[in-house]
Amino acid sequence: MPGIGKRLDGWANTTLNPGAIIALSPAIKDKQPYLSWGPGKYDPRFRIFDGKDVIQINDPAMPVVIPSIFGLQGVSFETFNADGPISYWNSYVGVTQMGGHGSFSDPRIGVDVRQNPDVVTPQLSALVQYELSLLTPPPPAGSFNVEAAKQGADVFVGAGRCATCHKPPLFTDVTSGPDPNVPLLHDPTTIPTDPAYAARSATKAWRTTPLRALWQHPPYFHDGSAADLRAVVDRYNNNPKAPLGLTEQQKSDLVEFLKSR
Repeated sequence: MPGIGKRLDGWANTTLNPGAIIALSPAIKDKQPYLSWGPGKYDPRFRIFDGKDVIQINDPAMPVVIPSIFGLQGVSFETFNADGPISYWNSYVGVTQMGGHGSFSDPRIGVDVRQNPDVVTPQLSALVQYELSLLTPPPPAGSFNVEAAKQGADVFVGAGRCATCHKPPLFTDVTSGPDPNVPLLHDPTTIPTDPAYAARSATKAWRTTPLRALWQHPPYFHDGSAADLRAVVDRYNNNPKAPLGLTEQQKSDLVEFLKSR
């Protein structure tokens, strides 16, 4: 409609504040955990809805950045922890978070919701096909230095060692294990970010995040602890377990390359 704007399918909503919206419900007595999330974040592992009651499954709340859902073709495992394929997460969210009348069960995280009739599961196939059709938006014209990005590409595969895990063309290694149906994952203690959220997942590990339109959805890391791409580069460069030793120029060039993804 005129004046409303246009659809941006699959874009991470960095301004939506789900916690503040949930806290408006009179059914929520303790509103503080939700009010602490802030815009662009949500905690799917805090509480679930089983069709009758809201049940707390973890404490405290640990909100994570709402991810984009474009550019998923070939990725197979979209969640931060690769708990399952894309439809696994759609089912979990649809049933336990959005209150859809359906069934979801995963004994690894102690969740078992069964409702008949299950009207969620029959929709999952069409939903994932829609999600896989969403293309990654290109970076805006003039948003990065083209020549510096070319130099940064060399840093990405060379001194930065980024391509060790962010393997082109998908810029993730999650499906590069012996069996592509079994995610290749990483020990959370080796990644320079808080491992607490991973401990609440089914896999207890991290999957390598595909680099899809990074310019579109700061902040970065699962918890949004890096405000911009330079903060991401600095975090890895200064990782005490595997410091990179990049020069200021290399770091600057690498940031320009990441802006171009």
